[in-house]
Amino acid sequence: MNLRDLKYLVALADLRHFGKAADACFVSQPTLSTQIRKLEDELGVPLVERAPRKVMLTAAGQDAVQRARRIVAEVEEMKAAARRAHDPASGTLRLGVFPTLGPYLLPHAVPALHARFPRLELLLVEEKSDVLLQRLRDGKLDAALLALPVHDDQLHAEFLFEEPFLLAAPEQHPLARAKRLRIDTLTNETLLLLEDGHCLRDQALDVCRLSGAHEKSGFRATSLETLRQMVAAGVGVTLLPALSVHEPIVQPAGIRLVRFADPAPSRRIALVWRKSSALDAFLHELAEVIGARAQAQLAQP
Repeated sequence: MNLRDLKYLVALADLRHFGKAADACFVSQPTLSTQIRKLEDELGVPLVERAPRKVMLTAAGQDAVQRARRIVAEVEEMKAAARRAHDPASGTLRLGVFPTLGPYLLPHAVPALHARFPRLELLLVEEKSDVLLQRLRDGKLDAALLALPVHDDQLHAEFLFEEPFLLAAPEQHPLARAKRLRIDTLTNETLLLLEDGHCLRDQALDVCRLSGAHEKSGFRATSLETLRQMVAAGVGVTLLPALSVHEPIVQPAGIRLVRFADPAPSRRIALVWRKSSALDAFLHELAEVIGARAQAQLAQP
């Protein structure tokens, strides 16, 4: 058994096609197929169910793939440690961020990161939180910006900042005239929310449970910008994270933003990475820069 064969197995699990997996590994299909069979012979169990048009993993195959991913990720971490032994701030960093944070934080954080680490190449990946977590565990990301809590003993979460929510209401809505809102003011209000899979949806539902508000039935937005436009059109009210309403973001006409009195509903943002990461010390520095820049932006009126 060698690392190359484990990479072949992982590629086959990801692509579910021998030809595509072979192309991704830059080998011929017969070569990849032969090595998978050798791996099965060595382990003494079939790993793959071979059908004419698709590939399925056996139960043993699924277990082997999970272990292979961890082994491949550890080897990549070893290589990354060697590359960065001389200069940890050089090279490439794969950073994940979820959609309701990325467009509003990164324009402020990335210039600060480039100024602090001029030789660092950032590869940014925007996905929903559950996808980012899986890619982080699989070694496909070096770190990810995520909302707390993160429940995984293999991951380290470095708290960066707390981002309050504001109420976005149509200008003719009774709540739009308030200077500050208490959380219980939302009792019996109907909120517009995002579709399943967005962590902001879960955070907004937590606010609903605390305040006695409820979700508007039959409506689930695909993005924060859709929510913003629906509020401006008078469809309902929603919660917006503070960074998404700061300059240079321009609010559409017909929308009013109202802050909550303390303690305001909020979300806590962290930089998350594997505890085994060879970049641990450098990621602490990265977290310091991102957190400081976000806090400075939130401190602006």
